[in-house]
Amino acid sequence: MSNPFIDTGRHSRRRFLQSGAALLVSFSLADSALAAIKSAAPGAGPAGKSLDPKTLDAYLAVQADGSVTVYTGKVDLGTGNMTALAQIVAEEMELPIERIEMVQGDTSLTVDQGITYGSLSIQVAGVTLRRAGATAREALKGLAATRFGVQPADIVIQNGVASVAANPAKTLTYAALLQGQTLNLALDARVAVKSFKHYTVVGKPVQREDIPGKVTGEFTYMQDMRVPGMLHARVIRPAALGAKLLTVDASSIRAINDVEIVRKGNFLAVVAKTEWAAIKAARTLKVTWSDWAGLPAQADIYAALRTLKVADRVTMVNSGNLDDAMATGAKTLTSNYTWPAQTHGSIGPSCSIADFKQGKLTLWSATQAPHLTRDQVAAMLKLSTSDVRLIYVEGAGCYGRNGHEDATADAALIAVMLGQPIRVQWMRHDEHGWDPKGPPVINDLAGAVDANGRIVAWRHETWEPNRIKPNADVPLLANELVNSSAMIDEPSNPGSVEKNTPPPYKVPNIQAIVNKTATTFFRPAWLRGPGRMQNTFANESFMDELAVMAGTDPVQMRIQHLDDERGIAVLNAVAAKAGWQSKVAHSKKTGSGDIATGRGVAYVRYDGDRTYVAAIADVEVNRKSGVVRVMKFTVAHDCGLVINPDGVTNQIEGQVVQTISRTLHEEVTFTRSAITSVDWASYPILRFPEVPQIDVVLIDRPEKTAWGAGEPACSVVPSAIASAIFDAIGVRLRNVPFRPEHITAALNA
Repeated sequence: MSNPFIDTGRHSRRRFLQSGAALLVSFSLADSALAAIKSAAPGAGPAGKSLDPKTLDAYLAVQADGSVTVYTGKVDLGTGNMTALAQIVAEEMELPIERIEMVQGDTSLTVDQGITYGSLSIQVAGVTLRRAGATAREALKGLAATRFGVQPADIVIQNGVASVAANPAKTLTYAALLQGQTLNLALDARVAVKSFKHYTVVGKPVQREDIPGKVTGEFTYMQDMRVPGMLHARVIRPAALGAKLLTVDASSIRAINDVEIVRKGNFLAVVAKTEWAAIKAARTLKVTWSDWAGLPAQADIYAALRTLKVADRVTMVNSGNLDDAMATGAKTLTSNYTWPAQTHGSIGPSCSIADFKQGKLTLWSATQAPHLTRDQVAAMLKLSTSDVRLIYVEGAGCYGRNGHEDATADAALIAVMLGQPIRVQWMRHDEHGWDPKGPPVINDLAGAVDANGRIVAWRHETWEPNRIKPNADVPLLANELVNSSAMIDEPSNPGSVEKNTPPPYKVPNIQAIVNKTATTFFRPAWLRGPGRMQNTFANESFMDELAVMAGTDPVQMRIQHLDDERGIAVLNAVAAKAGWQSKVAHSKKTGSGDIATGRGVAYVRYDGDRTYVAAIADVEVNRKSGVVRVMKFTVAHDCGLVINPDGVTNQIEGQVVQTISRTLHEEVTFTRSAITSVDWASYPILRFPEVPQIDVVLIDRPEKTAWGAGEPACSVVPSAIASAIFDAIGVRLRNVPFRPEHITAALNA
């Protein structure tokens, strides 16, 4: 399952679609895509490759050696989803997984299966590929039955070989069955897929091929890609978010050889034969920008957020009589929670290559949305989408809409203007300063419990950016600069952030309201668990506060308000794994001296209708320094059918590490004009010594639908940590990040 678009110098026995050596399941020949990539073929890809989502050969190709190439519009962002998708096809086609080759995210070879986001690759694309594999298997059985003069029911398929059950000597490989045949098959929506009882590949741990190379440094990322004759570009960004380009002094870089200045509107770049020359020119070029100071003061960010125009006020749920319940409850509580703007912090800054030849554009990009990015770039340049080909190459970091798409637009714009292959590599200050941000969020909660400690009222109101239309995406930075637009005034776009606003618990009187603001303070985008994490942080922290008010153990408080057996199961599983001992939070002093210890629990049903997660955080808090250390983090996870337990465990571990970082350290800082957290010193992230022990319990339900595993666990991390800190020191932290100065200030207060 290596990336077929990158020549690493190693030659496998199954070179992707080797010329003349591959038969599509619809039995038409395909051109050598790899050869086209290596020669930087412009525009559309090989003729004859179906992109009709209703046809089988849009998804599968059987090679001459009997191996199978699988085409998917989804991409692997480092999550290992290509391994799991390969397992699904291998299972249905009765093939060893080693004989599956994955082709991902090439707009000329793969069907548009939507953006890779929201942990939906298995849940959406996996269903289609399972059906494709089963359709192909049944077609091959039919071919074998005809060749051997028996009924399809008499054919046994195993390891890519069809045999007659009563006479095993009669066998033919897939390749032999297909030799010389021509068939046109539709994807069979009613084909019988294998029962989970007969799985031999799905549900088994499979190692990812990419991991060894990533550990040793041999893996080829987008940042490592090169094409013949390419030039290097650096984009020079405005001095303030809404600044206009006034003057450019070309003479200031006269001493640097072979450098060209590219300018269009507010878009400004330098292009050179070597990357170092481009870097020097970008640093040296004298440029003046207009003044702009449209951001609120950082200390006023949440007050300013409440004053933004609300484009849409959505009531997610409104049942019972909330006012009466609040008025008659034995005890009531109101709390406010805030989440800061955060950057993606991709370890490798965004990068892309573009080549424009004969009116056709080829792009190499690490975008999570190959087809949508192609469409956006085509619209920006006024090209037909049929004249733009985007080829996915994995980048170093993503987890939401970061700078990959913008770097792609940068490279495309310059390549079309100059007519030469262009590589754009962002610098660290570009990535931190100009990637679109996870926006700041406010959550207001109010609730009441009765005399028995049962929750009788729950109100949740939040402020999050509005999405202007369902198919909109974050505007491309290059396009906004070309049009001399002040990006700060663009409509907000990260949709679906209202998920998990209603709590997952049974409460008789409940209301959840989302105020969707018309704008926000930075270019907004999705960042892992968008909305779900912020809303769950608020809900689960509030649940813990209600448990303290009711004098109830926090695990039991949750179970008492659930009627979902799978939700109760993950809570019981995580409590058992962590050795949870029932008590009211902070009712027993723990730790000694300056060090206090505590435990916190959190639970979510992701999106309110799929993956179940429960977590327990064990923390140490230094009362003197305010430093919080997460010592152990335990997760119980139910995503239905588990395709690859190793992959799911990897994903959960990664989510825990990344979200601890976001919870303890990460916050965008800014002046009234610009972002100031533009390096790792000003935007710190979790370091290796801070990574805790992570224990994972997978609850496999093979008879159930396979749900996503790439995002859900992140949503329970912040509230579990917040509640553990409260258990340790009796201070409730409601404002992320939980930095040492915030801990000591809370203790002193």
